[in-house]
Amino acid sequence: MTISGSVFVAARAGGKLVFAAGAGEAAVKAGNNAGQLVKKAAEVTGGKGGGKPDLAQAGGRDAEKLQEAFDAIRQMVR
Repeated sequence: MTISGSVFVAARAGGKLVFAAGAGEAAVKAGNNAGQLVKKAAEVTGGKGGGKPDLAQAGGRDAEKLQEAFDAIRQMVR
């Protein structure tokens, strides 16, 4: 089975944020990069993180900026 899409999830944990993203082979070839997605979300919310093009995680500090992070991710997904 080949996974062709991308997924980005966020969770609030103890007032902070946790981000995770994954991208299938076709999605990576199309220009989606899970590491860059979580990195951007973390930057927007005052955190750090990253990972590989197909799988990544990060954390954020400012849960009030979660919607801003989702808006930034929407701009990046191809």
